[in-house]
Amino acid sequence: MAKHGKAAPKRGAARKPAVPIESAEATHATTEPRLVMAVPKGRVLNQLAPRLAPLGVDRDVLLADDRTLVRDDPTTGVRFLLLKPDDVPTYVEYGSADLGVVGRDVLLEREYDVYAPLDLGIGICRMVVAGKAQAHPPGRTLRVATKFPNIASRYFLGKGQQVDLVYVQGSVELAPLTGLADVIVDIVESGETLRQNGLTVLEVICPISSVVIANRVALKLKRAAIAPLLAGLRI
Repeated sequence: MAKHGKAAPKRGAARKPAVPIESAEATHATTEPRLVMAVPKGRVLNQLAPRLAPLGVDRDVLLADDRTLVRDDPTTGVRFLLLKPDDVPTYVEYGSADLGVVGRDVLLEREYDVYAPLDLGIGICRMVVAGKAQAHPPGRTLRVATKFPNIASRYFLGKGQQVDLVYVQGSVELAPLTGLADVIVDIVESGETLRQNGLTVLEVICPISSVVIANRVALKLKRAAIAPLLAGLRI
């Protein structure tokens, strides 16, 4: 029995947390971020984090090795959404994110109602036509394999050249090796994958890099918060 009239705590009784879990969750859910920025997971994010660090963004927030997809930076008040690259402009267009970072190839392939105020100069590569040295088949229409059918179609249409497009999603370099297509239209960085598969760049369609995109409404309503961030990201 406890002395001085105080009841002893029961064995095994859990201590009451300083902040109830329910309250912590409610606080997180109701805290509005200053800005919401959609960023692509992977290689571009690793190049983007050092560019954001001088603006006060904690690099560990972006590069933490876990599976959280919503990450808040307490210093700047920016909330980051980690997405697949193709999904970034969708979140920005519909207003779930104010800003986003996406490869120009995604914007060229599909039409989005977003504003693209800044080229970051990272994620640099090229959109090319590639194949074997003698790729044009005599006596028939050129067959093109690609996961960028709209870019490919506009390019060859601009040249006045008729082609048959074959849509593929991955390992596009395999198409000329198996006879599925004569050439491919794809993104190339170093060209090493092409070389290892006996292919070469035949034509360069356009340069590709990562750009900042903005929701048109947010750009007006949150200009005071967005403008310094864009200024800090300029090369």
